[in-house]
Amino acid sequence: MGNFSARLNHLPGKPGVYLMKDNSGTIIYIGKASVLRNRVRSYFQKKANLPPKIQRMVSSIDDFEFIITESELEAFLLESNLIKQYQPRFNARLKDGKSYPFIKIDTAEAFPQVYITRKIIEDGSRYFGPYPNAGSVRKTLGLLKKLFPYRSCTKPISGQDERPCLDYHINRCVGPCTGAVDAKGYDEVIQQVILFMEGKTDDVTKEIRENMLYASDNLDFERAANLRDQLTAIEQIHEKQKVINVSGENIDVIAGAKHLDQSRIEVFFVRKGSLVGRDQFIMQGTLDESDAQVLSAFIKQFYTQTQYIPSKIIIPEAMPDMESISAWLSSTKSSKVKLTVPYRGEKKRLLNMVVENAQRGLEQLKLKQIEEGSTEEALSEIQEALNLPRLPRRIETYDISNIQGSNSVGSMVVFENGIPNKSDYRRFTIKNVDGIDDYSMMKEVLTRRFKKLNEIAGNSDSWVKTPDLVLIDGGRGHLGAALQVFLELGVKDIPLASIAKQHEEIFVPETPEPIILDRRSQALYLLQRSRDEAHRFAITLHRKRRSKSSNASLFDAIPGIGPQRRKQLLRKFGSFKMVQKASIDDIASLPGFNISLARRIKDRI
Repeated sequence: MGNFSARLNHLPGKPGVYLMKDNSGTIIYIGKASVLRNRVRSYFQKKANLPPKIQRMVSSIDDFEFIITESELEAFLLESNLIKQYQPRFNARLKDGKSYPFIKIDTAEAFPQVYITRKIIEDGSRYFGPYPNAGSVRKTLGLLKKLFPYRSCTKPISGQDERPCLDYHINRCVGPCTGAVDAKGYDEVIQQVILFMEGKTDDVTKEIRENMLYASDNLDFERAANLRDQLTAIEQIHEKQKVINVSGENIDVIAGAKHLDQSRIEVFFVRKGSLVGRDQFIMQGTLDESDAQVLSAFIKQFYTQTQYIPSKIIIPEAMPDMESISAWLSSTKSSKVKLTVPYRGEKKRLLNMVVENAQRGLEQLKLKQIEEGSTEEALSEIQEALNLPRLPRRIETYDISNIQGSNSVGSMVVFENGIPNKSDYRRFTIKNVDGIDDYSMMKEVLTRRFKKLNEIAGNSDSWVKTPDLVLIDGGRGHLGAALQVFLELGVKDIPLASIAKQHEEIFVPETPEPIILDRRSQALYLLQRSRDEAHRFAITLHRKRRSKSSNASLFDAIPGIGPQRRKQLLRKFGSFKMVQKASIDDIASLPGFNISLARRIKDRI
């Protein structure tokens, strides 16, 4: 880091943007400031007062430059554009943000096409996007082509062609090439596409319905039938979109989830009160950024690319520069744009859905990263942290599920080389423990499992496979119960550990203090996934048992229905729900049943 004392003292006291560079001249960080002098000088104070990310960044600074702007709003916009252009490594930034695809409709053409582009030109065309990848655009274009008969060809349109193409004959094009429709008629189709992309589905259906009735009144029944089919298809899509009710507003709902140096951002698009689409984006360089900072960086970069800004943007938490962002968006849109954090009601429910989608998407991203090469690293970290004799290539994880001691079950899930091996999963119905006693239940499950390990030695069954690590879902008490089973059975060479959910502490025998893994480590993530999978697997069985128990008790409460007749009902109809749906005559037709008993069954269930 160079000595910038003189230059720092002569920085202007005006708004602007500053660019930090390393010794190769590469821009490593870009920021904005309402007062350049104060903001830039703050980086060169005592390092101990700076966040870890900024400390690393400052250590790499060899030079800096700045650009003065007329206002803070101009600085705000310039910062976003420069981050997009240079992608500095210390800024949270949209991955490959400069090449996102859009849907373009050139309304200046007489017979416009609808196609993909990666360049936005100020030529009066309508642009919709950005989309995260070309696949998303093609999927949207495929839907549009099914709903609206615009042309997909690229040839010049003269209206003099002798024959139309196949699209015309299957009602996928109105046939401007043969003069079947003039420029005005074709423009009606394009305007419907634009309205649909803006989320104004009701306007589209109203226009098509009016055209359908007009064609019918004029005895043009073929055209009326085509319009009816188009109307039905659009209304079906519209019904699928109607998962929320937010008073007909245009809203973007944004939430994110962070892991290591990446964050996954989920955006739901609500137009006229209906959910019309969603996209996912990856932000890089977010390791030391707060969730609010990541969200702020995304919004600034995303809305410098998109051509449409809604009147309201819903976010999960307040951001430090919300007012500046709102002012910038309002200026860009030329009307008020509000950023809001809902705490209750329909908007909160919608936000929760977006948050969950972001978290689930992040789980898939992390799993993909593990599958693509970090498994060995994770296994090595686990081996080192838990002092294991070998890499834990086979991890067996155990959990107990019960409600007030009823229908208790245990689960065993198996991860081999970091990947679930579902064929080796096992479920245990608790047989010898009454009431609430998780420790005794865990002992029963482990006793049954590891007795089999000894009894069927030499067999090829999955029971004989020896785990490299046995992981218990629970704290030190659960570990103690498992250790007692191992001592009683003489199991000595299988490592044992437990993971407590509250603080993600890991306990191992003969070590009084818990092991705390880095929250960002692949090792902890792998152990968490194994623990969560065991919990999910146990809960699934527990719910099934509870449901069967509940249904069986309903049958048992019916006079005249004992074990044999209950079996007959389930054998005939397959399930309790199907018995509920069966008619009285169907039930009465079973051997040993009659109308009176059938009516009694239907009355009781």
